[in-house]
Amino acid sequence: MFKIKWLLGIPVIVLFNMFSTFCCALDYKVGPGQATATIGDVPWESLNPGDHVYIHWRSDNYKEKWVIGRSGTAGEPIIVSGVPGPQGQLPVIDGNNATTRGALDYWNERRGLIKLGGSNAPPDSIPSHIIIEKLDLRSARPPFTFFNSDGEQEEYSTNAASIYAEVGQHITIRNCIIHDSGNGIFIGARGGDTQDILIESNYIYDNGIVGRYYEHNTYTAAIGITYQYNVMGALRAGAGGNNLKDRSAGLVVRHNWIENGNRQLDLVDAEDTDVIVNHPAYRKTHVYGNVLKEADGEGNSQMVHYGGDSGNEAIYRKGTLFFYNNTIISTRSGNTTLLRLSSNDEHGDVHNNIIYPTAAGNRLALVGSNGRLTIRHNWLKSGWQISHSSFGGTIIDDASSIEGITPGFVDFSQDDFHLEFSSSALDAGIALHPDLLANHPLTQQYRYHRQVENRIDDGNLDPGAFETDQGISGDVDGSGVVDLTDSILALRIVAGFDDALEFPSTSDIGEDGKVTLEEVLHSLLSVAGLLD
Repeated sequence: MFKIKWLLGIPVIVLFNMFSTFCCALDYKVGPGQATATIGDVPWESLNPGDHVYIHWRSDNYKEKWVIGRSGTAGEPIIVSGVPGPQGQLPVIDGNNATTRGALDYWNERRGLIKLGGSNAPPDSIPSHIIIEKLDLRSARPPFTFFNSDGEQEEYSTNAASIYAEVGQHITIRNCIIHDSGNGIFIGARGGDTQDILIESNYIYDNGIVGRYYEHNTYTAAIGITYQYNVMGALRAGAGGNNLKDRSAGLVVRHNWIENGNRQLDLVDAEDTDVIVNHPAYRKTHVYGNVLKEADGEGNSQMVHYGGDSGNEAIYRKGTLFFYNNTIISTRSGNTTLLRLSSNDEHGDVHNNIIYPTAAGNRLALVGSNGRLTIRHNWLKSGWQISHSSFGGTIIDDASSIEGITPGFVDFSQDDFHLEFSSSALDAGIALHPDLLANHPLTQQYRYHRQVENRIDDGNLDPGAFETDQGISGDVDGSGVVDLTDSILALRIVAGFDDALEFPSTSDIGEDGKVTLEEVLHSLLSVAGLLD
């Protein structure tokens, strides 16, 4: 006869099942030579906290799609990681003709390659503490098709995304390449349930639908969302969407490199839920430390839009856009407008920026027709205008901004927007307000590309996204950065070539008034990142 043993009033078989289900996080390794051959063999419907799915690079694309509807914890997130190939190639997850694990059952399959939330199997919940990293995610858009969990072929919807979060909390998307979809990333609000989203160090480009304006590189709505260290490139040729479109409360866009799109930033109203509209963080948006670039003939001449686009002005942001220490580059031959404020209830606090159009200064306007604009301590092209149209708002200008023909970049043609020692913009910024210092300080700066580094604090802020250390050791040519040019120049001098040179005394490592092997070695170590 089969007997059930009891321990503390609980059947031992139940204890065993509980222990086996929850005791130990599992690793699932997918790919050539791994325990699991396909992504569809991973039990996505039963992942537990701490589980880690490793998808190894292979020469052919993975053509599979899935939903994540389970949750990790703060200490044990569920992680989906790509394992790069021998030359650093990320595993490719290709939506075209992708298949779906049969054990999964979820709605809106047409909306995404990887979906978060909204499923029957696993049972519907709010997935939380999820990390998706190091994957090349592509081709979720028409006319591409996929096979759903029932094996039936369907076409992607126009608003499909490489990553579609119907709902989620504490979600991180980092170090991915995201392209060739309707939306690159789509984050839905679901009544304000979606919260705490981090989009970090990704390369997002070539998304959108040709001939349409409703799909974007990213389209997000959440309570608490941060974009940092990303490169966001041009949309698909012929697509009219924006680069970054957002309807969130508590949006932070910092230390990114964002090029082109109808607008680089389209920060509008939370038309889907009053929970976001009524959230205190809805009225404050922070954009700082970014490089925003606009090419000639690219989309709208307005680079940033803040307020709303639904037509219901009652739910527009009606707060302050804190826009500081950004470097703005426009190579348009015609007009460029930095900022559109949707109504006179929107306020732009614009300070410590470098705003440089290559066209004549009178081609630059700071604002559109409406809004309240405060400008302080910016570098502006001489001849700039308040607006290219009739301006019905208000402007506060304390005359602290400086003007010039060029800001004095180290190498404009190579996208090196650090300031030279001779730049009139050096130290021309203003110290941040204590409220900004407390929560959004300038302790970091973007590092080309998709990286970050500490921002030097020499007591005087430079405008723009990059701080120049005027006493930087090893900066032999006085450009404001230590690079291979310093090493080569120092070697030439040591070798006896007659290079005329005046370099800052603080760059004299040996304190002997000479360029010697000490300067050569110091600059090489600095370029290699081996100096503390």
